[in-house]
Amino acid sequence: MAKSSSPVSGVAERYAQSLFELARDEGSVDSTESELNAFRDLIEENADFRRLVESPAFTSHEQLAAVSAIVAEVKPSPLVGNFLKVVASNRRLFALAGIAEGFRAMAAAHRGEAEAEVVSAHPLTEEQRGELRDALGSYSGKTISLRESVDPAILGGLVVRIGSRQVDTSLRSKLNSLKLALKEVG
Repeated sequence: MAKSSSPVSGVAERYAQSLFELARDEGSVDSTESELNAFRDLIEENADFRRLVESPAFTSHEQLAAVSAIVAEVKPSPLVGNFLKVVASNRRLFALAGIAEGFRAMAAAHRGEAEAEVVSAHPLTEEQRGELRDALGSYSGKTISLRESVDPAILGGLVVRIGSRQVDTSLRSKLNSLKLALKEVG
């Protein structure tokens, strides 16, 4: 189960947990994750759907009708289709992105995977990605997937977050530490 410190709300976490248990029982965790990700992407990419999901102005009946039409067109698995209809009828569509994120985390844990957030000053090469993945995998005992971002402000090095741990080897942090040490001396 996702930790309470995760960005997933309690409502989203409960729905994600329920869906995960159903998907696990029917052996469809990977396909359910993929379908949820498609709906999360639809929220991000389609302003009209995002408005339907996020706006409290729509009634549960209107949300259910819209989701039912989308489900009929997209034809996801019965589990995901029915789940989306339940979420809409309970007026919880606003939590759909969080549900997808919570489900993704539970599915990754189920597969023995962990995600590491990596911030670097420059894009990593394939060789660097492989070495980092191997090092983090041996540290955590899990298969690691990397979520990378580039921030030139760190100047060099890496900032790596895996679970609740963070390792900051950035040049910016080292310079800030040196700056503080020099202030204490002077």
